Amino acid sequence: MRVNRILLSVPLVVVALVVQVSVLARLHLPGAVPDLLLLTVLGLAMVYGHVGGALIGFGAGLLADLAPPADHAAGRYALVLCVIGYLAGLVKPETGQIKSATGPMAVVVAAAVGSTLLYAGVGALVGDTAARHVGLTGLLFSAALYDLLLAPFVVPGVMFLARRADNDPLAETNSAAKGSDISSGWLSSGTGLKIGGQRGGLKMRAAKSRATRAGRIKGVKRL
Repeated sequence: MRVNRILLSVPLVVVALVVQVSVLARLHLPGAVPDLLLLTVLGLAMVYGHVGGALIGFGAGLLADLAPPADHAAGRYALVLCVIGYLAGLVKPETGQIKSATGPMAVVVAAAVGSTLLYAGVGALVGDTAARHVGLTGLLFSAALYDLLLAPFVVPGVMFLARRADNDPLAETNSAAKGSDISSGWLSSGTGLKIGGQRGGLKMRAAKSRATRAGRIKGVKRL
């Protein structure tokens, strides 16, 4: 990943995790907890692509696994967000611009449901059956609802910041300058104007030097 992407992703992930643990987790809402960390990973993945989304998801999930009051095995949520970030990055448009909000909202719902199912599935493999006691159906519905309501306030802003940080004006200026130099060199070599100008300049210099020598010789003869 680029340095500017890391410098943006790390603060966003840390802030999202702090807000989720200290604020959202204490609301005591029925069912699931609004997953601000998941929405942040989705916003970054839909700009940076599947590779960046997987890396950011793994790092964000690992922080969530280690942050108190985590009561599950380390690496469990890291695996979930890594997979979700990779899949979300696959829907990144080629132009980088999303024209409609329908696509991102569908990604949010699918990610909320998929992350809940994957988290419960990994928990079942390691012997954690808490999802059965709470009710998986209620968790799926509440997770999709909470994340869908929170997404318009998080995902567009994260995507805007990601695009803003991903654009390097200095690099664009340098690339444009190189492109203009290459195009000017291509045109001059293709039309022969530069070569012709060089030949004309050499001919003018040779004529001037011959005239100067002839004047000197005539002056010597007169003396």
